[in-house]
Amino acid sequence: MADKRRVRRTIKDLQRIKTWQLLVLLILAVFIAATFLRLNNIGMVERRAAVIAADKAGIEDSTIKRLYDLQQYVSAHMNTDLGKGVYLEDSYNRDYQVWQTTVYGDSNPNGNIYKKAQDVCAPRFSHYSTAYLQCTTSELAKYPAAADPGTDTSAPKPASYVHGYISPVWSPDFAGWSVVACVVITLMIIVRLVSLGVLKLMLRQHYRSV
Repeated sequence: MADKRRVRRTIKDLQRIKTWQLLVLLILAVFIAATFLRLNNIGMVERRAAVIAADKAGIEDSTIKRLYDLQQYVSAHMNTDLGKGVYLEDSYNRDYQVWQTTVYGDSNPNGNIYKKAQDVCAPRFSHYSTAYLQCTTSELAKYPAAADPGTDTSAPKPASYVHGYISPVWSPDFAGWSVVACVVITLMIIVRLVSLGVLKLMLRQHYRSV
């Protein structure tokens, strides 16, 4: 008899907090978590854009500082995955231009074939770009005595200009703790439903045995 009263008392205690109340709380927690996760991602996008802007401006010290800011932010916040990383395209283009000038410039035994390529490509483009770089490379390849820029191992490698940082699966920030809250509330709902089911089954079995 005492066991039956204890089971009924436990059921009443569990029923004080309604499942729908927990569901409303879970929906609110999910909304808050999604908002903070989105803010984390926006923070990463803004810092990545700052890196690209500094790289485009050609200020090396500024680019290094922006890269450091991006690294610190990504490594400390969840949902900030960079995907394939941030590519310093303008740095690569500038370094590749310097390399072409050195290899195909006045020191080249065939003369300054780099200047010849520039004379062809410069009028076609208003500024230095990947398209301009491709045009120059194509013109240099026309000279039989010139080494193929695509196979020359001394040329800058695009992969060296890609920077990627690892975002943590969970971080102790607003986004991380709100995700924890979602998990805790979900577990509470599951435990409550399972406990009520088990207790009601125990009560039903008790009546059958009487």
